[in-house]
Amino acid sequence: MTASGNNDVIFVTQGKAASEDRALAAIAYNLQLTFANGDELMPGVTGRVALVTGASQGIGRACALALAEGGALIALAARNEEKLAAVAKEITDKGGQAATFRMDVSNEADVKSVVKAVIERFGKVEILVNNAGVTKDTLLMRMKKEDWDSVIQTNLSGAFYTTQAVIGSMLKPRWGRIINITSVFGQTGQAGQANYAASKAGLIGFTMAIAREVASRNITVNAVAPGYIETAMTEVLSAELKSKVNEAIPLGRAGTDMEVAHAVRFLASEEASYITGHVLKVNGGMLMG
Repeated sequence: MTASGNNDVIFVTQGKAASEDRALAAIAYNLQLTFANGDELMPGVTGRVALVTGASQGIGRACALALAEGGALIALAARNEEKLAAVAKEITDKGGQAATFRMDVSNEADVKSVVKAVIERFGKVEILVNNAGVTKDTLLMRMKKEDWDSVIQTNLSGAFYTTQAVIGSMLKPRWGRIINITSVFGQTGQAGQANYAASKAGLIGFTMAIAREVASRNITVNAVAPGYIETAMTEVLSAELKSKVNEAIPLGRAGTDMEVAHAVRFLASEEASYITGHVLKVNGGMLMG
């Protein structure tokens, strides 16, 4: 490979390894995305089938809406069927396609059954957003075993069950996007959230391990780590506490669920094809580095 002074790059393939040929093919593909008039075609997630867990509210709902706005077909999964139906209506009212599936991610048999139903309905799953999660906050000395088990089972084991059930649908066509919703507290820890922080830290390790396992099949696995985000879970906080939290954020405010969802949509897109094993921080500068 040689480079000229004006940053044009010339690749020479004769006698080079197959990996360089693949790189050339990727470059050629990207060049096809530019029309003669200079406009760019952005494949995004158009026509892809996405399964979003915990899709009935908050960040999960926002992810479903953002992916649908990008042209994806959405399988909405959560325990609350009434809320799922409302999200599906939001999508279909805007011309999108969505179907709802009642699923408890902490139940392995339930996950397998629902993923099978999703594939029967849409034919495949190409994008998986592992978002479902719970909190049972208390100090370690007061934490009951069931509080620990419940959070780990839902937040970490649930992602394992769903990813394992879905991965076969991605391996054969050699294309897939898995995005795990972790948390800034999985990176920093948080007093009173030993169970939650452990589950989210475990999800980061899970992300990197699976990214290495499936990279050769053109499947990327990444995580998004939100910081302080305005959701139903944060609405109960006092104005004083919210103000103190905002003071600790360089951008000086809480984030929105759609700001997280847009990061998820990018990682799910064709444009993010060379990103895997990454943790994308969406925290307003709350944690850097």
